[in-house]
Amino acid sequence: MTPPRIRPRFYITTPIYYVNGAPHIGHAYSSIAADVIARFKRLDGFEVFFLTGTDEHGQKIEKAAQAAGLEPQEFVDRNANAFRAMARAINLSNDDFIRTTQQRHKSGCTALWQKLETAGAVYLGHYEGWYATRDEAFYAEDELVLGPDGIKRSPYSAPVEWVRESSFFFKLSAFQDRLLALYDQNPEFIQPASSRNEIVAFVRAGLRDISISRTSFSWGVPVPGSPDHVMYVWVDALANYITAMGYPDMQAPRMAFWPANLHLVGKEITRFHAVYWPAMLMAADLPLPCRVFANGWWTVEGEKMSKSLNNALPVEPLIAEFGLDPLRYFLMREMPFGNDGDFSRRALINRLNDELANDLGNLAQRILSFIAKNADGALPLHGLMTEADFLLLSHARSLPGRVRDAIDGMALHEALDQIWKLVRSANAYIDHQAPWALRKTDPLRMAAVLRILCDALLVIGVLLQPFMPTTMAKLLDFLAVPPNARDLAALESALTDGSRLPTPSGLFPRFVEPA
Repeated sequence: MTPPRIRPRFYITTPIYYVNGAPHIGHAYSSIAADVIARFKRLDGFEVFFLTGTDEHGQKIEKAAQAAGLEPQEFVDRNANAFRAMARAINLSNDDFIRTTQQRHKSGCTALWQKLETAGAVYLGHYEGWYATRDEAFYAEDELVLGPDGIKRSPYSAPVEWVRESSFFFKLSAFQDRLLALYDQNPEFIQPASSRNEIVAFVRAGLRDISISRTSFSWGVPVPGSPDHVMYVWVDALANYITAMGYPDMQAPRMAFWPANLHLVGKEITRFHAVYWPAMLMAADLPLPCRVFANGWWTVEGEKMSKSLNNALPVEPLIAEFGLDPLRYFLMREMPFGNDGDFSRRALINRLNDELANDLGNLAQRILSFIAKNADGALPLHGLMTEADFLLLSHARSLPGRVRDAIDGMALHEALDQIWKLVRSANAYIDHQAPWALRKTDPLRMAAVLRILCDALLVIGVLLQPFMPTTMAKLLDFLAVPPNARDLAALESALTDGSRLPTPSGLFPRFVEPA
C-alpha cells in the first residue's frame, strides 16, 4: 500500500486589524493578497493555514469606547463583528479568526511573558518619553517631526505626549547584533527592499530597551504577578501568531505550522514585526518567521485615506456596484505589491471592461458558445498539431511555473500579467485560426482548434482561481472540470474527451455608468 503523500506546510497571516474604527479598502487589500497566496499554495499541493483576526486592546480602544459611550468589551465585540463581516464579504478562505480578547489568546500571552521573564529579558523600571496613542508606539526625540502647526508629531503624523510611568521593559538592546545577523543571513526576511533598508538602518543606529507595560489605563492583558500593569499592546498583538496555533502547548497540532512562512503587514507596522517580534521570539527560544512583507498604502483619487477627509472606502458598496471578483482582480492588478497605489473609480471600470469583459470574458464566450452551437456541446478532440497549436499549448503548459515564481516572489501583479499574456495569445490564436471559417471547410481542424483553446482556457481558469474564485469556478464548470481536478497537479488530466459542456453564460458583464 502506497503511503499518503506528505504535503509541505505553509502558514500565512494578515496583520490583525485594530478595531478602533470600521474596516475599509486598505484592510481588504491586505486580506485579499493573503487569500490569493493561501489559495495558490493550496492549488500547488501545500497544506495551508491562513490566519486573520482583530487587535482589541490598548489605550486607543479604551478612549474610543468611552467616546462611543460603550464598555470596551461591547465596543470591540461590535467592531470585531464588522471585520468578520468584511472577511466573509471578500470571500476569505482563512482557517481561523483570532481575537486578542479571547481567553486562548490571553493565556498564551501570559505564558509568553513568563517565558521572557524567565529568560531574563524583562525588568521593571519607569518610562519617560514621547508616546503616540494613535500609533500605540513610543518614539525617540530624533524620530519626531514638526507638523505645519509647529507641534511635534510621530513619523506617521500622530499627536504625541510626554508620559512618565512605572513600566516593565524588554531588553531589546541585547538583540541588536543577533537581529543584524538575521537580516544579513536571510536577505528575504524583510521585504520589499525599501522596508528592509529602513529597518536595517534603524537597528544599526542602536536599539534601546522598550517599555512593554502600561499603568495609565486598564484595557489590556494583565501582566502576570503585577495586576496594576497591562501588557503593551504590541506585545499582546504580536503574540496572536502563536497563540492562535495553540501556544504554549508546543504539541498542539497547529504548532506544527510554526514558524510562519509569511507575515503580511502594512508598512507602518514593519518595525514591530521585523524588530520587536523576532527579538521576543529569540528571547523565548522560539523559531522565527521566515518572511515579513510590508504592503503599501492606497490613496483615493490621489488623496490618502483618512477620517478627517472622510474618504476611507468601505468594501461592501464597491462589491455591490462592481462585483466581488472584479474588485479582487483590480486590487491585485493595479499596482506592484509592496508599492503605494491610487484607487480610482475610472481605473477600476477600465480594468473590468478592457481586461475582464473584453479580453477574458469575450474569449471564454467565443470558445464555449461556438462549441455549444457547432460541436454539439461536447469537448472536442485533439487533432494533428500545427506550429501555432504547439506555441499556444507550450505557452499554457509553462504558465503555472511562471505564476508560481511570481507569487513566491510576492509579485502578485506580475502573476496576473503572466496569465494575461496567455489570454491575449489565445485571443490572437482564435482570430488567426478562425474556427467559424473552418466549420465549413475543415470540421476536424475546427474541432482541434477549439480543443487547443479549451486547454488554454483550462490553465487560465485554474490559475485565476486564487484571484477570482467564484467566477473561475463558474468557468471551470463550463469546461466540465470535476471539483477534485482543479489544482495544478490535475491540469494534464482535467479535461475528458467528449465531455458534455454546460450551456455557457457571460462571466463579466461590461460596466456602464448609470445615467
